[in-house]
Amino acid sequence: MRAEVDRIAEPWGERTPYGPDTQWPARVDSFLEHGVTGDKVQGWVQTASLLHSNGDAMDLAVADGRIVGVRGRPQDRVNRGRLGPKDLFAWQANHSRDRLTTPLIREGGRLVACDWDAAMDRIVDRSKLLLRERGPGSLGFYTSGQLFLEEYYTLAVIARAGIGTNHLDGNTRLCTATAAEALKETFGCDGQPASYTDVDHADVIALFGHNMAETQPVLWMRVLDRLAGGDPPLLLCVDPRPTPVARHATVHLAPRAGTNVALLNALLHEIIRAGRIDRGFIDAHTVGFDELAAGVVDCTPGWAARICDVPAAKVTEAAEILGGAERLLSTVLQGVYQSHQATAAACQVNNLQLIRGMLGRPGCGVLQMNGQPTAQNTRECGANGDLPGFRNWENDAQVADLARVWNVESSRIPHYAPPTPAMQIFRYAEQGSIRMLWISGTNPAVSLPELDRIRGILGQERLFTVVQDLYLTETAQLADVVLPAATWGEKTGTFTNADRTVHLSDKAVDPPGDARPDLDILLDYARRMDFRDKDDRPLVPWRDAESAFAAWKECSRGRPCDYTGLTYERLRGASGIQWPCTREAPEGTERLYTDGVTWAAPETCETFGRDLVTGASVSEAEYRALNPDGRAVLKAAEYMPPHETTDDEYPLQLNTGRTLYHFHTRTKTGRTPQLNAAAPDVWVELSAGEALRQGVEEGDLVEVTSPRGSVRGRLRITGIRDGMVFLPFHYGYWDTPEGDHPGKGGGRAANETTVTDWDPVSKQPLFKTAAARLTLVERAEGTRSPAPTTTASAPADPRSVPPTTGGPSAMAQQTAASTEGNRR
Repeated sequence: MRAEVDRIAEPWGERTPYGPDTQWPARVDSFLEHGVTGDKVQGWVQTASLLHSNGDAMDLAVADGRIVGVRGRPQDRVNRGRLGPKDLFAWQANHSRDRLTTPLIREGGRLVACDWDAAMDRIVDRSKLLLRERGPGSLGFYTSGQLFLEEYYTLAVIARAGIGTNHLDGNTRLCTATAAEALKETFGCDGQPASYTDVDHADVIALFGHNMAETQPVLWMRVLDRLAGGDPPLLLCVDPRPTPVARHATVHLAPRAGTNVALLNALLHEIIRAGRIDRGFIDAHTVGFDELAAGVVDCTPGWAARICDVPAAKVTEAAEILGGAERLLSTVLQGVYQSHQATAAACQVNNLQLIRGMLGRPGCGVLQMNGQPTAQNTRECGANGDLPGFRNWENDAQVADLARVWNVESSRIPHYAPPTPAMQIFRYAEQGSIRMLWISGTNPAVSLPELDRIRGILGQERLFTVVQDLYLTETAQLADVVLPAATWGEKTGTFTNADRTVHLSDKAVDPPGDARPDLDILLDYARRMDFRDKDDRPLVPWRDAESAFAAWKECSRGRPCDYTGLTYERLRGASGIQWPCTREAPEGTERLYTDGVTWAAPETCETFGRDLVTGASVSEAEYRALNPDGRAVLKAAEYMPPHETTDDEYPLQLNTGRTLYHFHTRTKTGRTPQLNAAAPDVWVELSAGEALRQGVEEGDLVEVTSPRGSVRGRLRITGIRDGMVFLPFHYGYWDTPEGDHPGKGGGRAANETTVTDWDPVSKQPLFKTAAARLTLVERAEGTRSPAPTTTASAPADPRSVPPTTGGPSAMAQQTAASTEGNRR
């Protein structure tokens, strides 16, 4: 069967139902540029999705040296040929006429074009000057979740052993740092226990703060196909907005922002009270159950109802679903990670799985999801607050092992303190101790909280800023040197999705102008800086992506994220493969902890942990006393109220987040016609009851103001919980007359309003716990809100707003694969 489907109006496509314990049927989605037919495609080059964490495998269509389309790969375990809207359309941003094609340097207050030697000489000269005069702590690096594994690993070696700085982090700190910390706190080590294939087996799927339909649309297609098949799973959704997940849920809980720990403690209370626990599993594989049970003994549904503002009966019903599951899969994302008590809440989800014994078998596990395509690599490679290979910076033997791999003295690798998180890096830049900041593949002038402060930091004359990107972003406009980078499809490398599946992305076309792959830029810097190992050989001896991958494999050998069984040849042409992949497990590892927890012993764990409420470090001696045998740790957490609460001046809870059609700060999706037309500008969401109280109506221009700043947008009335206002965070200023800052008409970036606050354990900023007020600017008078109607921003009254459609430009092919294809 072959059909054309408007994938803006129908973002998840048509259903291919299947039942439990069977393989998800294949369905191949494809889209070609207008005027291009299949016979004009000169080649297909394999890759995987760049604009979310799902890792959808696809081929790029190439004609006359240009990318002209995409198609899904039906043999791949992740997506079985399916593609989401961003997969289908966002490759067009590679062709944008405003791509950076030459380096820029600041002269006389202006950015002017130069050659690569001039740009790199300026960077190297400043690096050497600062190292000589101020030491390695004066240099910092802030990277992305969208580079390739080979690039992160090279950056980690340069920063940690070349420069010797502790100041290296990624923008993954903003989205999935809590995922890593929650896994480390519970299991002693990062790494997702479950697999996407657990959707095929689960009889209950619980989504905590995870708008899967918009953040991972292809995985949501998998869930929808289970729901359409025989013996469908029950769904539990915890989200304050009426997401597509909520609309399909058996039970939907919409708590007040910042109360996740209270709700989860009540669910734990009910499951323990009802005796729906696996005592044998608890005794064999965990520590801390008695403390956990004592900590939630008074956390009744009625207690949680008063704090969370959800019906106690609904809490009880949710606990009954969780307690009655035979195969429970839980997923977690930004609704937990970017809210108050983030790591504490994420750990309570882990606790739910563990006390039910739901781990390490089909349909049973937890996915502490990622938000970006290569967030997992940032963490594995040591570019996001960890040492490479999930090594423990407090364990001298593990540091020495890393020094052996790099052939340097242990003292050369900074481990006197934990690696510096992003918010602290920017604080050091604000204070003046960091004097050079190299930003690659991210746009903090839109994505960090309290943007007026961030612009002030980046605009300091004493801070030398390097920006490596595809476009002249709001951040790049503030830089001293701008380096034009190649992107996905223009370079070769590997990347790993949220369930540990590694994909190869081959180069399909040349980058524009003089743009270079990020790896080539970093290798050039290492060569010019002349970094050396202890035998006076080049510290970074590799010269291309495949040799960088080989070096990473050695770094990963014997570690939890072992890649030694993988090669480019194995990854080329077939399905992606899950790590650990070794000689003993040559086909990869579908799920972790099938025979108990393996990396939590004091000698092998990635961290000794922290107090979930205060963030205070747990010492090695304390950890040894708690967990001498290396079991999973059931860590209890007391509910604490959010730091910023509502009052008469700011009576609304402020929530920010994502929409299906955009990614991060729209640098790519805003340059994609179909995606940008679906959500062209910022909007504001309010419930019908709240709108009535505020005296505003659908389409009105309103202003949302917090103690830090304000944003203006057209109002969309939705089914969001009363007392909350929502802003999508994607919109900045690059496509406005001002270019990099708010104009006289008010702010557009949601982070003008967000608070400088972070989780005490993961150091992840809190984008979903703040207070605000709303005021009317002008009546709609026929003007519509730009909010999509297909997503969580769907209008409460569907008759009041025309539906979002993509029209002829969004018609994508959807082909049912053959029976033979379904068996692959």
